[in-house]
Amino acid sequence: MERQDTGEDALVIAGVPLTSRLFIGTSGYPTQTIMAEAVRASGAEVVTASIRRVSLQGHGSDTLRKLKGYRFLPNTAGCETARDAILTAELAREALDTNWIKVEVIGDRETLYPDVAELIEACRHLVDDGFVVLPYCNDDPVVCQRLADLGCAAVMPMGSLIGSGMGVANPANLELICRRASVPVIVDAGIGTASDAVIAMELGAAGCLLNTAVAKADDPIRMARAMRHAVQAGREAHLAGRIPRRGRAEPSSPQLGLVGS
Repeated sequence: MERQDTGEDALVIAGVPLTSRLFIGTSGYPTQTIMAEAVRASGAEVVTASIRRVSLQGHGSDTLRKLKGYRFLPNTAGCETARDAILTAELAREALDTNWIKVEVIGDRETLYPDVAELIEACRHLVDDGFVVLPYCNDDPVVCQRLADLGCAAVMPMGSLIGSGMGVANPANLELICRRASVPVIVDAGIGTASDAVIAMELGAAGCLLNTAVAKADDPIRMARAMRHAVQAGREAHLAGRIPRRGRAEPSSPQLGLVGS
């Protein structure tokens, strides 16, 4: 597995340092071979998969074999109640031997928006049960803070609707969440291309999680490579600090000593 050299700027989740700030999904690729090559090109260390798709037989075992050595982040995709999410997390821990879990509790089938009440209930239970919980949530600063207060290891607010490719729909909300968060903020859902990932990182996100943008690209491997560089560039730009926006021009060269002046 190829690693990124980011020096001392490591993302740390639950005491685990990660050299890559890009998390990548494993569903929807044309083939399992392309999936594995795209994951490798992305430089990601953490890969996500639905526990109901990744099983110990058939297609699931092939995913596990091809991605041996990566840190799996199973998710509770498709769950609509806290009870279902908790059960799915417990199955994931048993099947994949990991206590990391991405918690999704969907409240609306059309928009795939989270059910906040059920999500908070599921996260509270799983944190108490020793899981490292990373919840997918809406881009609400209050919800993100409540999840962090529960003991979630990170929060994963949506950039925009899952699979929509609309990018960061509410940059002001996301910037506020990132500025106030006491845990890492991983932008999850809606990233469509490399510039979307750059924007999310420039706003202060600790990382990006994406799947469809790579899996459904014309060239998934090349897009995975682009996302890798985009996340790195956005992080560097955030740390460097952008110049202030102005409503007027300001010359970059000195105006004194011009010929004829």
